[in-house]
Amino acid sequence: MKSKLQIALEANSKVITAELMPPRGGDPTRSIKIAQLLKDKVHAVNITDGSRAVMRMCSLAMSKLLLENGIEPIMQISCRDRNKIALQSDILGANALGIKNILCITGDSVKAGDQLDAKAVHELESVRLLKQIKDFNDGIDPTFETLADKKTNLFAGAAADPSCSNLRSLKMRTQKKKDAGAKFIQTQMIMDKEFLLNFCKSITEPLGIPVIAGVFLLKSYKNALFVNKYVPGANIPETILNRLKESKEPMEEGINIASEQVQEFMQLSQGVHIMAVKSEHLVPEILKRANVNLEYL
Repeated sequence: MKSKLQIALEANSKVITAELMPPRGGDPTRSIKIAQLLKDKVHAVNITDGSRAVMRMCSLAMSKLLLENGIEPIMQISCRDRNKIALQSDILGANALGIKNILCITGDSVKAGDQLDAKAVHELESVRLLKQIKDFNDGIDPTFETLADKKTNLFAGAAADPSCSNLRSLKMRTQKKKDAGAKFIQTQMIMDKEFLLNFCKSITEPLGIPVIAGVFLLKSYKNALFVNKYVPGANIPETILNRLKESKEPMEEGINIASEQVQEFMQLSQGVHIMAVKSEHLVPEILKRANVNLEYL
């Protein structure tokens, strides 16, 4: 059985996804309540896996909890923290638990996190992880000829940064991800629609792979400066910085900016992925102001 996300993307329909960080502790109650606010507002909720190299509940457990609450997850798998045997086990476990959507990422450097003594693994990176999922979907065992207990049925995607200055490298990397089995591309945050337009027209459309464009909620001028400094590929233009700086209600202005981007990006790509870090409850309001909802897609 295919996921709702897979069905929509394969039908060339527009999609909406949103990001949710798992809890920093053993009780998922708060995270589930937030996810319930997104139910029926998005096709799927993307569960991060140690984003920014910060400890949180594993994406596998959180994804299963969402399924139990009637919410379709996209389970992120980062290559940073596990060797290939552990990654293989998590892939098979996700399939057994009914998780269909997987976003394969290499993972942020441990230097970005709050436990600088942690050891990165990186035995695989996103392309090889995609290839592993493709092999499992084809019933191929990494040691023996075929999997003894049936093949998997997973819908895998990859990440990309359209603002990358090296377009040749970006094109080659995206091609490799598609060849390795990526069925969709979810972008990092985009603050200039020209980057998205160029990425889609020059790279993904010729490759025939759908793009879900990243929309990031900026909460204030100070927050935007922080993002510009510490988040790779942010490149927030002066026009947006000035709007936040001059606004008497910067959070409201941030919601307006995000809703405008949703409207624009939905026209340029096959959908949007909304990242409202620690403000996920505002995603419905962003979609409302953008006049975008599942009913009319």
